[in-house]
Amino acid sequence: MALHPLPKKIKLEDNGATEPSESDGGEDPLGNSIEEQEEALIALIEHRSKEVELLGQKASYYQSQAETAKRKLQESQLQLARLRVPSGPAGSRRSRVESFPPVNGVEARPEPRAQSHSSRPPLIIPSINSKLSTTKAPPPSAVPRNKPTHEAPEKSKRETSTVRSSEKRNLVEKEHQDLIPSVRKSSSPNTIPFHPGTYIHSQHKRKLRTLVLSPVDDQLLVTSALDGVVNLWQVQAKGPSANLLSSTDCLSPKHRRWPEDIAWHPDGDSLFSVYSGDPGDCQISMLNLRVSGNKKVTYWEEKPHIKGIINSINFMPWNDICFATGGSDHAVVLWSEKIDSWKHKAIHRNLHSSAVMGVAGLLQKRVILSTGSDKRVIGFDLLAERTAFKNQIDSRCMSVLPNPCDFNLFMVQTGTITKQLRLFDIRLRQTEIHSFGWKQESSETQSALINQAWSPDGLYVSSGTVDPMIHIFDIRYNGNSPSQSVQAHQKRVFKAIWHQSHPLMTTISSDLNIGLHKFSK
Repeated sequence: MALHPLPKKIKLEDNGATEPSESDGGEDPLGNSIEEQEEALIALIEHRSKEVELLGQKASYYQSQAETAKRKLQESQLQLARLRVPSGPAGSRRSRVESFPPVNGVEARPEPRAQSHSSRPPLIIPSINSKLSTTKAPPPSAVPRNKPTHEAPEKSKRETSTVRSSEKRNLVEKEHQDLIPSVRKSSSPNTIPFHPGTYIHSQHKRKLRTLVLSPVDDQLLVTSALDGVVNLWQVQAKGPSANLLSSTDCLSPKHRRWPEDIAWHPDGDSLFSVYSGDPGDCQISMLNLRVSGNKKVTYWEEKPHIKGIINSINFMPWNDICFATGGSDHAVVLWSEKIDSWKHKAIHRNLHSSAVMGVAGLLQKRVILSTGSDKRVIGFDLLAERTAFKNQIDSRCMSVLPNPCDFNLFMVQTGTITKQLRLFDIRLRQTEIHSFGWKQESSETQSALINQAWSPDGLYVSSGTVDPMIHIFDIRYNGNSPSQSVQAHQKRVFKAIWHQSHPLMTTISSDLNIGLHKFSK
């Protein structure tokens, strides 16, 4: 980032300008008027603000590089330790000390930041036979096949059952890819060959509400429904199949409301649910996956939202752990993780004139995107504490989703039939670079519960519909219709998510089933 030079008209020394006295008629000893000094100070402040911003970006970049290098060093040390383990019974004791057994199909690694997280207990994925909060345990056939045949010592379990936060976040770091030039450049779409789907009952008693994939291990996902139960699943790409690991009652304590939206903590060790801003009830709950028993759900006392439903929760893609919530009270609230607590701050309450339906953070800068029923898309700059940009479109907005590869590209879901999805470039402000959608056969209403998802390569968008279909869009295709539609369920499809490490898509539907759809790369 280039810094703007100071005006040549007046130069100020680093120790500040000499303030004028009353006796010299508003001029300093150098003959500069108050207006000229003010102009120079403004320029100096602007110059140094940009310098601070640039140095902060450099510090963040080098910190990330240092963490990556540290992780690679530890991986190499671990490989060397394994090579030195002798085969046979004589080496069994050393192997237990130096190796890290797999947990949930993912090999655990050494802890790069033990000093900052040593007080945290291990991540516990409850077994099928554990006591559930609301539902009975599923049959023994649902036990994961990769369960270890031996029981490790309790200390070993604590050391190997979780990967520390900095390393987990490094696993999903990506470099920026310039995808925007390829948008709408192809006259024919690329299609993805899907195999017949596998369907598993969701174990919910009422209609499904959310489907969220773990940011650490995409074999783990959660579903929630109007019954207030949050189910934790382990998905196996082979088959494919899914095993229910635990069920937890997460209804709010007073009004017994179900979670409106759920987000995983970036460390993958807990789940955060949002409810309502109405008086008397809680607004946030945390389901701790590191503990077992009836006390693993904590309902927070903080209530920064004033009224109405809290529609969206999303963790920001930054080094410091924080998440944003958007509610029907027009507010966007930022919650920041401290040592033993969370602090909240209302980012804005009056920039939207109606309910905030979606929130998300930009990876390359500290800007929070929010969309609302007032047809507005707002980007709020946290460093400058002001609106970075505002888009006014022709339809109410229900969600916003940044592209995982091109950090300048984001998608907005709207209520316009055949133009439900809009693509924007944050550098072009109010210019829409592409729009696409579908016709609905079952209903002319557009449900806010139907959400979209980006493919890991950022080139495709999947969407549920009020019809029993998955619509898939190739952003390179210059048409406005789906590049393909896949028959998925018996009733409306709420969401279809892509797994990061497997050619697999998981769906939820109002038919109470979870769909597993394998495709060829």
